[in-house]
Amino acid sequence: MRCRYSTGFTSVHGERPSAEYAKLRKESLESEFGQALGTYSSKSFSSIYRFGPFLALYRAAIVSFHVVKLTIWRLFIQDIEKRAIKFRETLIRLGPFYIKLGQALSTRPDILPTVYCKELAKLQDQIPPFSTQVAIKSIETQLGVPISDIFADISAEPIAAASLGQVYKAHLHSGELVAVKVQRPGMSLSLTLDALLFHMIGGQLKRFSKARKDLLVAVNEMLRHMFDEIDYVLEAKNAERFASLYAFYPADGQKKATAGKTVNNRIGDCINVPKIYWDFTRRAVLTMEWIDGIKLTDETGLKKACLNRRELIDQGLYCSLRQLLEVGFFHADPHPGNLVAVASGSLAYFDFGMMGDIPRHYRVGLIQVVKTLGQFRTTLVHFVNRDSLGLANDFLSLGFIPEGVDIQSVSNALQASFGDGTRHSQDFQGIMNQLYDVMYEFDFSLPPDYALVIRALGSLEGTAKVLDPDFKVIESSYPFVIGRLLADPNPDMRKILRELLIRNDGSIRWNRLERLVAAISEQASASAEEPPNLEETTRNPLGWKSFDMHSVVSATEDILLFILSGKGQRVRVFLLRDIIGAADAFIDDEVVGCMSNDRVNARDSEGHDMVMRVVNGFQSLRQAVMLAPEIWTAMFLRLAVKREVHTFALDVISALIIHLSRKIPENSWVCISRFLHELTKRDNSVEL
Repeated sequence: MRCRYSTGFTSVHGERPSAEYAKLRKESLESEFGQALGTYSSKSFSSIYRFGPFLALYRAAIVSFHVVKLTIWRLFIQDIEKRAIKFRETLIRLGPFYIKLGQALSTRPDILPTVYCKELAKLQDQIPPFSTQVAIKSIETQLGVPISDIFADISAEPIAAASLGQVYKAHLHSGELVAVKVQRPGMSLSLTLDALLFHMIGGQLKRFSKARKDLLVAVNEMLRHMFDEIDYVLEAKNAERFASLYAFYPADGQKKATAGKTVNNRIGDCINVPKIYWDFTRRAVLTMEWIDGIKLTDETGLKKACLNRRELIDQGLYCSLRQLLEVGFFHADPHPGNLVAVASGSLAYFDFGMMGDIPRHYRVGLIQVVKTLGQFRTTLVHFVNRDSLGLANDFLSLGFIPEGVDIQSVSNALQASFGDGTRHSQDFQGIMNQLYDVMYEFDFSLPPDYALVIRALGSLEGTAKVLDPDFKVIESSYPFVIGRLLADPNPDMRKILRELLIRNDGSIRWNRLERLVAAISEQASASAEEPPNLEETTRNPLGWKSFDMHSVVSATEDILLFILSGKGQRVRVFLLRDIIGAADAFIDDEVVGCMSNDRVNARDSEGHDMVMRVVNGFQSLRQAVMLAPEIWTAMFLRLAVKREVHTFALDVISALIIHLSRKIPENSWVCISRFLHELTKRDNSVEL
């Protein structure tokens, strides 16, 4: 079979000189195989053989040996947990490609069983660094000049090392301190060879790991990200794009700079991204600004620098939520090794090789342009509400569930998963553990970008837990998500907000409403106590927890109009019931309680708690109104002239009159009975 990957180089005698031939073949194969990796049109051993007989055979022998071992283990090991451990250990022995593959598969519960996903999540880059001499030679080859012409000095050993490359600290002749990232030699060729060899043994790995889907198809999707990681020119472009969207350099005041460009800073943009030095950057060498910082795992260093851990978490969370829920371009691996705290109190991001860029038609829950883009936020709401049927329908509309699957069965499985010990968990990993088994059982299909989102959120929560072990990413994201729902006037977003506050049967989720009103009131109190400081707000992104009052009033008016509309009839019925219940509690615990000696006990009753919640709610609402009285007054006036408001007010008054006309006589007899009982007790005590 003739190989399509040919350099066309021969000597005058028809022979191919080994050194020149090997060099040209390597360059040609890296280029051509790299372009072909997306389709994997060639799976034959002859294609692999063209890498060089001994190299291909040697690597094939190593891979085959480990695959045979796994096959034998499969016959003797029935425990799935032990199988998962063996699978992880084998991937570590096989090197960088398989480690990266395992890390990617750990976020694919639609492919592997939950046990395998959890085990593969433990994979770390465990490859020793290569020699500095090799690194210097690679730098000189890539940049085309002696290293002494580029750097005034460079560290003797790497500062950090990973499976794909390592980082050195150096000074330019201009005096600037830089970080030099050097790719592991032969990485492109090695990954390409392993990728092609994987197609020979993928079937065995699939059987051993009990993968539900075509493992090779999933690997093809992941390989694109792997090869992006070893393209340092692309990483540099990613860094600049990330900086232009999210970065802020405190030393520049209210400006942020990227490669010579400055743009106006937005409130909350308070992260650092290293500057790229393009003159010293190539496909396998990346030179960027050195940013001194404190590792998030360095508890002593953080305390010594007097850095607020909560603020660091808020900054990282805010930036990640903007990436995922607003812009769509996100850092897919924000683990502690890729983040440091700088002296100004902000975070610095590194390593932009693994990035996600969710396309517009997949940017679910981000900027609502078409109807599909609201479904991820709906899904979050349904999960928070533990609405299993709504969640199942969301998964169906998103294309996660294959056609023909019974939605009710999926709903029942989700409901069962919600009923375990993690029912009230707001921990992201706990949430994913709830969903993993269901995804695997019903053969869910996750688009690659969603797998990256899962990885990004998992890394984010893991990083935050380094600073605060009790951190819950879902719970902490609540103010941001609510703020986005309030700020977006799109009808679909307002519908989602209603779903958050109103149950499917029409009853109101008073606890959620109380939390929302209290949060708005808290903002009002903070604003009244001290004037806003632009510089402080810019440095500290806690402002993302605040709400724009125009948006709050607009959303409030929309919800009230919905309740007053024909669609809100059931809500009005439940609202009337709750109003009557509150009136009952007031009469029983405040009025009747005042006329008896049980007043102290009444204060500890459930009815008294309801009355106090109503009072506190009105106080919080009053504080929010005082923050922007002209806006609220205008809304109240608009509602006051509507006939629906008059009708509902009359319904409330009528219902209260009818109920109280029955309740007051009953309570009157109770009061009289208690009064007579007290008199009798006093008379008896006097006689004694």
